[in-house]
Amino acid sequence: MRAKVPHGPNPHAAPEPEAEPKARERILSAATRLFCRYGINAVGVDAVVAEAATAKATLYKTFGSKERLVEAVLEREGAAWRDWFLGELLKGEAPARARLRRIFPVLREWFGDDAFFGCPFINAVAEHDKRDDRLRQIALAHKKVVLQTIARLAAEAGSRDPEGAAHQIGVLIDGAIVAAMITKDANVALLAGQTADLLIAGMVAEAA
Repeated sequence: MRAKVPHGPNPHAAPEPEAEPKARERILSAATRLFCRYGINAVGVDAVVAEAATAKATLYKTFGSKERLVEAVLEREGAAWRDWFLGELLKGEAPARARLRRIFPVLREWFGDDAFFGCPFINAVAEHDKRDDRLRQIALAHKKVVLQTIARLAAEAGSRDPEGAAHQIGVLIDGAIVAAMITKDANVALLAGQTADLLIAGMVAEAA
C-alpha cells in the first residue's frame, strides 16, 4: 500500500507515521521473494523496488545499501524459520528423543513446499565475496540458535556429548537441505533421518 498523498496547501507534508514501516516490509518481502528465487547477485536494486512498488530512494533511505538489505532479509528470514522449525520440534508433550526424531520429517515438509529454494544462509554465503565475513557471521548466529536447541534435546535424551551430537545432526541437516535443493526430492530428508536415528539410538544406549 502506498502512503496517502496529503491534500491542502502543503504538498510536501511528511507521510503518515505508518508509511515507512509499511515500505520497509514491502521491500523486505519483495527482496526475499526475488533473492530466494533468482539469487542475490542476479537481482539488482531496480528489480527489488519494482517488485515492492516503491522508490529506489526509499530503499536506500531505509537500508542504506543492497548489502544491508541482504543482511536484513537474512535476519528476518532466519527468525521466521527458527520460529517455525523449533516450534515444530518443541510443540506438545513428548520425550526429547521423540522431538529429535521430528527434525527430518519436519524438514521434509519444508522441502516439499513449492516455495523451497534451499537455505537462504547457505545460498547467500555461497554467492557472496568470500573476503567479506559479514554474511557468514549472520549464518553462524542463526545456526548457533538451532544447534543450541538440538544440543539441549540431546542432553535430555542422555547424550554424553550433546554439543557434538548437535553438530553431527547439524551436518545432516545442511546436507539434506543442499540435496533437496539439487534433486527436488523431499524424501532426502528421510534418508538423512535414518542416519540421525542411529545417533539418537546411541544416546539412548549411553543413558541406559
